[in-house]
Amino acid sequence: MDVILVVQVFGNAGILLGYISNYAFSKLRLNLGWRMMLGVGAIPSVLLAFGVLAMPESPRWLIMQGRLGDAKVVLARTSDSKEEAALRLIDIKGAASIPDECNEDVVKVTKRSTGEGVWRDLLVHPTPSVRHILICAVGIHFFQQASGIDAVVLYSPRIFEKVGITSSDKKLLATIAVGFVKTMFILVATFLLDRVGRRPLLLSSVGGMIVSLASLGMCLTIIDHSHTKLMWAVVMCIVSVLSYVAVFSIGMGPITWVYSSEIFPLRLRAQGCAIGVGMNRVTSGVLSMTFISLYKAITIGGAFFLFMGIACVAWVFFYTLMPETQGHTLEEMGQFFGKYTQWRSVARESEMQKNKVVVNGDGDSGEGQLEK
Repeated sequence: MDVILVVQVFGNAGILLGYISNYAFSKLRLNLGWRMMLGVGAIPSVLLAFGVLAMPESPRWLIMQGRLGDAKVVLARTSDSKEEAALRLIDIKGAASIPDECNEDVVKVTKRSTGEGVWRDLLVHPTPSVRHILICAVGIHFFQQASGIDAVVLYSPRIFEKVGITSSDKKLLATIAVGFVKTMFILVATFLLDRVGRRPLLLSSVGGMIVSLASLGMCLTIIDHSHTKLMWAVVMCIVSVLSYVAVFSIGMGPITWVYSSEIFPLRLRAQGCAIGVGMNRVTSGVLSMTFISLYKAITIGGAFFLFMGIACVAWVFFYTLMPETQGHTLEEMGQFFGKYTQWRSVARESEMQKNKVVVNGDGDSGEGQLEK
């Protein structure tokens, strides 16, 4: 989870740097400025390409290939202590159906553990639990993009132009403000995610997005139908854009990636996450390419009212179908999925069992002390 949040932080920081560099290059003459804006993006790409060469394989994947020795090395490098590395190794070996007593550097694994038949188990003949997990993963990725984040981030200069900000410098500065807010609130999310939990943060985030989109749609519609410049509506539009990216970055943005990486069983994880990411990118591409046509057809205010409606559906979807995953390992997730809307009863039973174990443990400890 920490790695996923780091990726989110650096990704948004990169977007912010892109906005700042665009503003700087806009001061150059036109035929050079746009070339610099595009060309400078090659620098981090080259650095990333070299960085990937030094990146180790996932310990889960190594264990599924029977390469326990290599997995132990990676776990030792990525764990806080030897004890944590040993516990993670035991959990992953159990999920891969490798006996605990197998400690050789290379072991033979079953066909089921190596990933054969994964697509069949994921798409053709999934268990109720796997089907529920897949619906949640695809759904959260779809709603993340369909609720309009790319329309706000990519087309914010058009939004600001619509509200009366016509200066190129001012539009670029307003865009930098969008990137700055998005990056700062991703940092806030890194502190809240484990303290608050996935569900409360996600539902609060989507609720804030609904309010911001409603405000933005209403103000843009008022401006569209007004013949004079309404300063209060202009200010409300800017505030709505900034509040939208802020609440998105606190919850919906990072939790989509964290949640979908936590819920799949080990054997199905790579392919399941790939399906979710595919949905994410396809939805993003469709939205990015059709937004201008959409707002010309139903007005720019109508487009954001549409995104608000999609966000409302998303809130109901998340509240109804998606259980909390905080505090549970990848290998424990299966028990919370498969009953769709009845997952709460399973969660309550699990919590009661944990409390009973704690109470019994305290009772045994106290009893021993009394006998002493």
